Amino acid sequence: MTEITTKNAAELATEKPGLGRTGVWTLVITSLAGFMAALDNLVVTTALPSIREELGGGLSDLEWTVSAYTLSFAVLLMFGAALGDRFGRRRMFLVGLSLFTVGSAAAALSPGIGALIAARALQGVGAAVSMPLTLTLLTAAVPAVKRGMAFGIWAGVNGLAIAAGPLIGGALTEHFSWQWIFWVNVPVGVALVPLAALRLRESFGASPALDAVGTVLVSLGLFGVVLGLIRGNPDGWTSPLVLAALAGGLVLLIAFVRYEQRGARHPMLPMRLFRNRTFAAVNASGLLMFLGMFGSIFLISQHLQTVGGYTPQEAGIRMLPWTGVGLVVAPAAGILADRFGGRPIVLVGLTLQGVGLALYAAINDGLGHYEYSPVVPAVVMCGVGMAMYFAPTAAMVMDSVRPEEQGIASGANNALREVGGALGVAVLSAVFSARGGDGSAGTFVHAMVPALYVGAGLVLSGAVCALVLPRRAKAAGAVVTEQAAVIERAAMIEQAAVVEQSAAPVEARPVPAEVSKA
Repeated sequence: MTEITTKNAAELATEKPGLGRTGVWTLVITSLAGFMAALDNLVVTTALPSIREELGGGLSDLEWTVSAYTLSFAVLLMFGAALGDRFGRRRMFLVGLSLFTVGSAAAALSPGIGALIAARALQGVGAAVSMPLTLTLLTAAVPAVKRGMAFGIWAGVNGLAIAAGPLIGGALTEHFSWQWIFWVNVPVGVALVPLAALRLRESFGASPALDAVGTVLVSLGLFGVVLGLIRGNPDGWTSPLVLAALAGGLVLLIAFVRYEQRGARHPMLPMRLFRNRTFAAVNASGLLMFLGMFGSIFLISQHLQTVGGYTPQEAGIRMLPWTGVGLVVAPAAGILADRFGGRPIVLVGLTLQGVGLALYAAINDGLGHYEYSPVVPAVVMCGVGMAMYFAPTAAMVMDSVRPEEQGIASGANNALREVGGALGVAVLSAVFSARGGDGSAGTFVHAMVPALYVGAGLVLSGAVCALVLPRRAKAAGAVVTEQAAVIERAAMIEQAAVVEQSAAPVEARPVPAEVSKA
């Protein structure tokens, strides 16, 4: 028989495959969808003065144009993941993407501030349904050994959207009109919907039914907590609305945990997942990282405009050392995580980000006047650290659970991050306000410095949580997927050998022993 190959079947079965055509398409589609959803967290902030001039409304109305998106997005993330598990992840991804696109068009066409707030809420609902499913769809389409790189690219694109939101919003508002910050989403969404329908694979979760009670408890609980955090600074932390929202939200979340542990027949978030060291540590570090990062970015972008005197676009350009470096670092960090494990990459990333924030505060505290160039190393350090964190953690979350639980794991991880982001802005703004606020340039810096130190401490606390991560974990999802891949490749090799033998010329085939004797 002709020699098939110089490698044996076991060596071929463990060979590292590429992303493949389906994996590449899935990476492109999910990254673009994630970019749009993440961008709208902050893109509207720089357009608020123009919106107020054209549509009217008071300060609280303008705040709600930001909060309506954040609130609906954070509250419904886990529900969106549960819908994908039950009715099909590709199908619900298409529904969420369509809602987001329609909401973007409605926001651009809004005749008044009330209509804009409603359209922003619809955008948030669409993002909440589609965003957690991007990771699930990407996990199913990419081989386990290549997920670090794929998640690194996905994370780099999403991180760029978060930090570049003020720059993009400022540039579009300054050179066109505020409506264009919403119109820009529409052609992208219109192109992605049919492309996703053609190129993405359908998959489902394990649960045969929705957890109605759990969904109501967690959604209302998150609504109360996020609402209280959003309204804490403008309304006062002792106002009846804030106290009632925070207290009621915490009570409902506690009830959700107890119900999922004891009463849920098909729990939407099995509490046993948190007994997995990787899942628990990644979520804890992510919550603390977003606490420090979101609040710090909020204050630093204001510092560049208030003290530096830059326009929103100019301030966004000076944030590019933070945002742009992620496009290079995140994929590289994902590849390194594939090779050496995620824990060292996460630890270095969180440490760099925490030290970078502290360095930004220390430099501005010692200058006595505004100057941009001395803080560039600190800004770059924060960008490198953020990219190094995002790249491995997505893969670690998805690999820490079974494939059928990846949808809800992604939803829980994203929900905790969004709550952390809302809490971070509220906490650091409270520290900032307590130290004098933004009355003048000197007062702003005096108030910003301790707030950034608090942000740095929170990020470094996330690094401490990351110490709990296993050195190189192969959890449920990765093990199952890799074993299946090895078995499938071995079967294909064996089948190819049989086909080749049967197709060989007659004279080349082995002669049976009894025939040769005859």
